[in-house]
Amino acid sequence: MIPVESLIMFITASALLAVVPGPDNLFVLTQSAIHGRAAGIMLSLGLCTGLIVHTSAVALGVAAIFQTSVVAFTVLKVIGAIYLVYLAVRAFQASADSVELTRRGALSLSALYRRGILMNITNPKVSIFFLAFLPQFVVPEKGAFTQQVFMLGGVFMLVALAVLCVIAMLAAGLGYWLNRSPVAQLYLNRLAGVVFIGLALKLATSKAVPS
Repeated sequence: MIPVESLIMFITASALLAVVPGPDNLFVLTQSAIHGRAAGIMLSLGLCTGLIVHTSAVALGVAAIFQTSVVAFTVLKVIGAIYLVYLAVRAFQASADSVELTRRGALSLSALYRRGILMNITNPKVSIFFLAFLPQFVVPEKGAFTQQVFMLGGVFMLVALAVLCVIAMLAAGLGYWLNRSPVAQLYLNRLAGVVFIGLALKLATSKAVPS
């Protein structure tokens, strides 16, 4: 069982990361604003379903590496920290470009669900991000690495789904606000940068999971 304080920290970080403008939530926002709440919710379900693949990859692959090679763990940790710093730099440098709600042809709900899954599982940055993010919150003395990663992945999916569904339901208002408020976009990007820097520092100072 993951300690309550660690779980609260994880849920908070997950919610902050899910709400910051990115390809997934902006796509949900635009499709919801154009085609309605049902379209946005179905797309959100697809995106979060795709996270199962990334969680499984981390839980089943990285666990073995972490438990057998300190060197491999250190290399992956450094790569993960560098990637998180890169994301922070990109977030701090992001401009306040307005979100354009371009009208597109409507898709069926099942097609939107499949598109969400495909968008997620074909994005290698999600795998790299999960590799850098999930293991930080594993507490070795509280249970098996694999089980904790699956638990964290499940919690992240639920948090992300909740955030995306809220965005879908409020898409019209959010779309108008983001399109009219460059300052709001800048603040959200800066918040993302701070979160990524904090995660990079936490990862860089973490210790290997014992076998």
